[in-house]
Amino acid sequence: MTQPPLTIAVSSADASAKLAENLAARLQPGDSILFFGPIGAGKTHICRHLIRPLLNIPEDVPSPTFTLVQTYDTQSGELWHADLYRLSDPDEVQELGLSDAFQSAICLIEWPDRLGDDAPADALHVTIEPDPDHEDKRHITFDWTDPKWPDRLEGLQHD
Repeated sequence: MTQPPLTIAVSSADASAKLAENLAARLQPGDSILFFGPIGAGKTHICRHLIRPLLNIPEDVPSPTFTLVQTYDTQSGELWHADLYRLSDPDEVQELGLSDAFQSAICLIEWPDRLGDDAPADALHVTIEPDPDHEDKRHITFDWTDPKWPDRLEGLQHD
């Protein structure tokens, strides 16, 4: 049975951060989250707040826009944060080693359209849409095909 997507409206950057922190507690090695949305939607902001609560030792969480991939040792195992915006060919993804990371690490991927056919089939898709009438408001939609996600997302907006 196909589940409908889950859409949560957040009214501020702080509310987005709280939602990300709640989601972080539900992630396990081998989980991939693909982040969709226009430039400035808040993909990196949410990724930062997913990463920070999982870190063993607090550290800066920069945007991987120029490095393409940042890796972290977390209490849940290895975590990869990738920003694929600057890639122009899906073949470049192979050089980053993401296909191996998808199997064993938590992977947060911004601009996942650059993955082409290499996108993990069991990934959680997160689409962030700015509200045109309210600068800080976002509509965050979670969509999936893998049966592991409904239970993991249960109660997410109420945590």
